[in-house]
Amino acid sequence: MDDPILTMEEREAINNGRWFSSLSPSLRHDILRCAYVKRFQDGNLICARGEPPEQWIACAKGAVRVSSTTLTGKQITLTYVEPGIWFGDVAIFDGDRRTHDAYAHGETTILNVARADFQKILAAHSELYEALLKLQARRIRLLFGQVEDLNTLPLRARLAKQLGHLVRSYGITSLSSNDEVRITLQLAQEELAQLLGASRQRVNQELKTMEREGVIRIEPSGLVVRDRQALQRIAEE
Repeated sequence: MDDPILTMEEREAINNGRWFSSLSPSLRHDILRCAYVKRFQDGNLICARGEPPEQWIACAKGAVRVSSTTLTGKQITLTYVEPGIWFGDVAIFDGDRRTHDAYAHGETTILNVARADFQKILAAHSELYEALLKLQARRIRLLFGQVEDLNTLPLRARLAKQLGHLVRSYGITSLSSNDEVRITLQLAQEELAQLLGASRQRVNQELKTMEREGVIRIEPSGLVVRDRQALQRIAEE
């Protein structure tokens, strides 16, 4: 479903994105002037592996689930793109096809810049080259950090770090207590396990342990973090 106008909340998510907000006002203006809006329902395909890269994309609302498919046909979730994050530029730069599938997770709004417009903006703003280099460098640092965590940290610490990230990206103060934070991104335990490279059973065990310790609360509607400081201590163990 297309809608030419971002809501105030969606525009705020784009403008407050860590990377986008660092750009000059004139560059931000030109990007937004060329961009168009698309809205998706939960589970809708946004772009598919093997497709030519025709758009540079930002998430404005909801989440984009980036996944791969095994030889047996099972989908494996690799990451979730949160509001304010831009992606898809790598395939435009190297001219190769998309490497993964991207699906809407929940009601999702994305902002698209057509490939031709992206290249025009690059030609008009040399600043964008350096900004994209910094963006790639940050992605590489995050990737190496995740690989290091996978090989050096126990699952309990990796889970705590992942929950901390979800709190920062999708946390809202709980109505029942100002000390509690509800994670609004709805994740099945199987999806959370895939992000951590672990089995659902092991992740379930660690979540139950954290719940007994009073760090989190598991509800049918999702996870509530009761003690952020304790969560941080577990992540640093």
